[in-house]
Amino acid sequence: MYATLPSPLGTLYIAASDDAILEVDFRDEAMPPCPPASPLLQAACDQLDAYFHGERQRFDLPLAPRGTPFQQEVWQALQSIPCGEHRSYRDIAALIGNPKAMRAVGMANGRNPVAIIIPCHRVIGAGGKLVGYAGGLERKVWLLQHEAGMADH
Repeated sequence: MYATLPSPLGTLYIAASDDAILEVDFRDEAMPPCPPASPLLQAACDQLDAYFHGERQRFDLPLAPRGTPFQQEVWQALQSIPCGEHRSYRDIAALIGNPKAMRAVGMANGRNPVAIIIPCHRVIGAGGKLVGYAGGLERKVWLLQHEAGMADH
């Protein structure tokens, strides 16, 4: 099951099983409105809406992104990055105990199926460079600026 949610960055597509969020993705093509058909999808929409209004910095949703064990480990590590902060690929590689896996961390980061909630946008390149984001670099910039503003409150 899924729902769509209008956001400042375009339509979000949110997919869920009966008990976990599976995907949050930006959709550039027009999608018809699809209201949440379950309490879990409603909670996801409510929490994402609160995030976009600057009222929520952390998400409290069960997640079940599909990926390899390594990807799962990276995605878990991403969730430890506080709102308004960022980490490098090197930082994440060290955090998971595999300091030479920076490139693999980057690949896993790019395959994150749960945008925003698993905050892959908070990972930047060496020296503070803003590098790739599956949702588009302009969205990454917007998200980082939005969160920097929330952290000031």
